[in-house]
Amino acid sequence: MKPTARPANPCFSSGPCAKRPGWSPAALAGALVDRSHRSGAGKARLAEVIERSRALLGLPADYRLGIVAGSDTGAVEMALWSLLGARGVDVLAWENFGQGWVADVTRHLQLADSRVLQAPYGRLPDLAAVDPDRDTVFVWNGTTSGVRVPNGEWIAADRRGLTICDATSAAFAMRLPWDKLDVVTWSWQKSLGGEAAHGMLALGPRAVERLESYSPSWPLPKLFRLAEKGRLNEAIFRGETTNTPSMLCVEDALDSLKWAASVGGLDGLVGRAEGNLAAVAAWVERSSWARFLAADRATRSPTSICLAIADPWFEGLAPEARFQASRRIAARLEAEGAGYDLASHRASPPGLRIWTGATVERADVEALLPWLDWAWEAERAAASAA
Repeated sequence: MKPTARPANPCFSSGPCAKRPGWSPAALAGALVDRSHRSGAGKARLAEVIERSRALLGLPADYRLGIVAGSDTGAVEMALWSLLGARGVDVLAWENFGQGWVADVTRHLQLADSRVLQAPYGRLPDLAAVDPDRDTVFVWNGTTSGVRVPNGEWIAADRRGLTICDATSAAFAMRLPWDKLDVVTWSWQKSLGGEAAHGMLALGPRAVERLESYSPSWPLPKLFRLAEKGRLNEAIFRGETTNTPSMLCVEDALDSLKWAASVGGLDGLVGRAEGNLAAVAAWVERSSWARFLAADRATRSPTSICLAIADPWFEGLAPEARFQASRRIAARLEAEGAGYDLASHRASPPGLRIWTGATVERADVEALLPWLDWAWEAERAAASAA
């Protein structure tokens, strides 16, 4: 039967993600529109985003944190173009975004001494194969596979290479081992539900030392220049952005950071995300047709939950038919106002993807789950009738 209760907020997109509970445009009323981001007041707002983020995430005192252009992609590529080439590099890939960094390293930077450690969707590569004498590039949480690294124990404390971590769907929802991460990036539009185009870049002391002792052989666009004449550009890490940021987005980021502090800081955010994962896991245990794409329980993401369809009828369809069937299930949910943007990523195995980060209420996740069963049964019934 069709459920009668719908989620109060049916927004489950994996980016941009749901706004914090209770958000309205009134949260932006104090934004410094019509003001320069280089004014004293503008720089103070940008610096406040940095300092609130630093405090919330528990960044070590000797890590720099800055706001950069181009969302998480811009932050990662700024790090890759500025830091790689000094030694060999291992690139880990087990989903779409990791494959993007593989392309950057092997096809665009064309680094000769590069290794690609890959795994199919749902699994991790062999983390023990990572060489601590080489730089390592990896995502912490695979947004399009729902697979995360379970911890940082596989990263050597005495490594000689740098670890460059794309943490955009992990920051503010998972605990990151900062002592194992030399470069960390994320964006405002993921775990705190911010608006687009702004990235954040955290640099540990070893990354700063690399920037001040090594210059890549290729030219760097202005937006990528973190150092000048062998010295780190410290202004970037005081809120003096290279490009013009949206002060509306800045105000929204501050609003979300204040909300995060009000729900218990990082512990509260992690607890909310893990609670959402637990709700989905309990439903999957009872489901006759859905399973986690993540093969190992320890690697299940609490933010970008990817569900595979494990049913003989579905698995017997041709690949394109499976893709279209999963899209129709997502379309049914959207048409009913029960859940938006639930289709799996176009590069992923056909299925569903639910964003369950801390800005999503557990009650909304629980209200969504019966609708998933309804949409699945409706698709089966329609296929049988045809």
